[in-house]
Amino acid sequence: MAAPSPTARPTPGGLALENGFSSKITLGSDPDIEFFEKSVQPPGVDGGDEIDTSTMHNTAWRTKAPGALKELTDTEVTAAYDSAVYTNIIAAVNRKDTITVTFPNGDTIAFFGYLKTFEPQEMEEGEHPEAELTIVATNSDTGTGGEEAPVITEA
Repeated sequence: MAAPSPTARPTPGGLALENGFSSKITLGSDPDIEFFEKSVQPPGVDGGDEIDTSTMHNTAWRTKAPGALKELTDTEVTAAYDSAVYTNIIAAVNRKDTITVTFPNGDTIAFFGYLKTFEPQEMEEGEHPEAELTIVATNSDTGTGGEEAPVITEA
């Protein structure tokens, strides 16, 4: 096999998001839960650690291979909240659910997951009370337990 050769980078298709406003998170089982998004970090995609394929036959370079499985990374949200949210948060934490992230252009990514944490921040005079939320993607169908990829829908 020949050595790698460079590939030119063409102009990408599509349109880059211009502004993070307005991004939202929806918990399928409680879409109007009493928190108000201030910042949303959508899930990323992680291919896992590389596999070292080096052997005693390598002469100068370690060789590696990609893993086979991917995962969605955690979704992080900073939100204002109504203190009445506690009743619904207690019900939502660790509940298998369908999570939807809505992007500013109306596109969505929906995935199976659960609300892992709701952590209010310190409250002080003159500051807007906020909470940090962490959502974990399970990619496991809430009904069947089967593996399910996220669904991306363009507006």
